[in-house]
Amino acid sequence: MSGSQPWTAAPSAAEHARSVLAASWSCAVTAEGGREEFVGAHTVAEEGRVTLDVPEDSTLVAAAICAPRGEPSAVLEFADVAPVPVRSRIRARLWIAGRLVPVDGRLEFTTTRVVLRRPSGAVVVDLDEFAAAAPDPLATAEARLLTHLADCHPDAVERLTRLVDADSLHGAVRVQPLAVDRHGLTLRIERARAHGDIRLPFHAPADDVAQLTERMHALLTQASAASCPRALQRQRTDRDG
Repeated sequence: MSGSQPWTAAPSAAEHARSVLAASWSCAVTAEGGREEFVGAHTVAEEGRVTLDVPEDSTLVAAAICAPRGEPSAVLEFADVAPVPVRSRIRARLWIAGRLVPVDGRLEFTTTRVVLRRPSGAVVVDLDEFAAAAPDPLATAEARLLTHLADCHPDAVERLTRLVDADSLHGAVRVQPLAVDRHGLTLRIERARAHGDIRLPFHAPADDVAQLTERMHALLTQASAASCPRALQRQRTDRDG
């Protein structure tokens, strides 16, 4: 990458898991009674504890009541889906195993195991770290921010490719913003038969949208000062021809 920056931090596995949980609107629950999909049915407490508000006739209620005492009774699954249309839109999956306990007409979930699967592989998240971690401050705004960048500022996305090595852009047919967190922006580079991701780290973490705006302006300023990769220049010529 041209003009390397000193800040290269990325969210920890626990922070990433909490961010997926905070941003997800739907979840799938697998219990002995089967698998059910729910939309807008879960809430998350500060320490990451999940509560489900499900219909009284849901098989989950029976599964929670009939589960042997102290035994895991369910697995919750959350998908981290890229808000911008790209190939392989599932960026990560989060599985939380534990026990469902009926309390005042709702199901409270006690976590016994957390697994986060990212493109780099699956990792078991320490339960104490999961409870102590905070979601990324941009997690709930990420979808709006990325779709705005992709839909309204494609020129800015193209300019940011100047910060990417020319080799990484070889054969590229499309570049889209894939993810953003307080530490940086990730671009998805799609080729005819494959794709890859490039992370552009911010010079310092962004704790809110105002700081993110400043970090993005800094990246764009850096990109403006960089030369256009030859691979992208060839792309433009082929497209224009």
